[in-house]
Amino acid sequence: MAMNYNAKDEVDGGPPCAPGGTAKNRRPDNTAFKQQRLPAWQPILTAGTVLPTFFIIGLIFIPIGIGIFVTSNNIREIEIDYTGIDPSSPCNKCLSPDVTPCVCAINFTLEQSFEGNVFMYYGLSNFYQNHRRYVKSRDDSQLNGDSSALLNPSKECEPYRRNEDKPVAPCGAIANSMFNDTLQLFLVGNGSYLTSIPLKKKGIAWWTDKNVKFRNPPGEGPLDERFKGTTKPVNWVKPVYMLDSDQDNNGFINEDFIVWMRTAALPTFRKLYRLIERKSDLHPTLPAGQYYLNITYNYPVHSFDGRKRMILSTISWMGGKNPFLGIAYIAIGSISFLLGVVLLVINHKYRNSSNTADITI
Repeated sequence: MAMNYNAKDEVDGGPPCAPGGTAKNRRPDNTAFKQQRLPAWQPILTAGTVLPTFFIIGLIFIPIGIGIFVTSNNIREIEIDYTGIDPSSPCNKCLSPDVTPCVCAINFTLEQSFEGNVFMYYGLSNFYQNHRRYVKSRDDSQLNGDSSALLNPSKECEPYRRNEDKPVAPCGAIANSMFNDTLQLFLVGNGSYLTSIPLKKKGIAWWTDKNVKFRNPPGEGPLDERFKGTTKPVNWVKPVYMLDSDQDNNGFINEDFIVWMRTAALPTFRKLYRLIERKSDLHPTLPAGQYYLNITYNYPVHSFDGRKRMILSTISWMGGKNPFLGIAYIAIGSISFLLGVVLLVINHKYRNSSNTADITI
């Protein structure tokens, strides 16, 4: 049955109820909230309020950007590509799979001294650690020392979960592809005499990773006994309990292993390899001169068109070398100041006949 439409019914909140029924009222309660009578503040943008804002942003951002940019430029950094793609490269011979293990050496020059602590990184290019299946291919319970996960790893680790009918420790694609080149640095002195630069291998991992996320299996016996019943990853030369002779840096708490397990977000990345500590305030950590980089070339990158490099860098209060942040501050400050000038000219030219200082924008 059709119903007749009445405009009054809509205003009143609906058709009248049946005789004898309870009247229904859809009108909101007469409160400040439901009737939208709450006090509100609505800014009125005028030239007198907008122009100072643009100028203040410009005057603050530009000096900050200049300071950050100058600080970034004062950071010393040098990159040495040792992939060996160039036929004239000393590491070109290492591209052949028949040469194992392969050792090559590269000479380079530091034009300026490196002061303070110096950080040595290894860098990889065209390596997609951010692939979804790669990122998930690990067992955090196993890495945290859980005994049951040690012998029964997560299925996320497939196809690197078991090998030779034994559970793999550590399991997964991330651990299986761990970087394993060895880098040694020497200072070339008078008469081609080589002075070894001490490289510190502890203190390169995050404290939370070293002390919270990664743990060796519980037990009082030797580490190899605690990993009994497991096998090494397919691409590893030796098992996880033989990564270092120092027991505080062995097994799942090996810092080279921990650094590698923190996956990178971009296909071109660097990871901390060693720390060169400053020993004297009177002498630079790495004086200017000739250096000799000795490389045990183990990690293959040629198959996926990757590149390998060694980076030496100092740091500042803002971290490593990053000119982008300073440029961004300078650009935003300059744009803001320029907009302030343009709006000031427009306001001066088109203000109304009453000669008021503010115009509504």
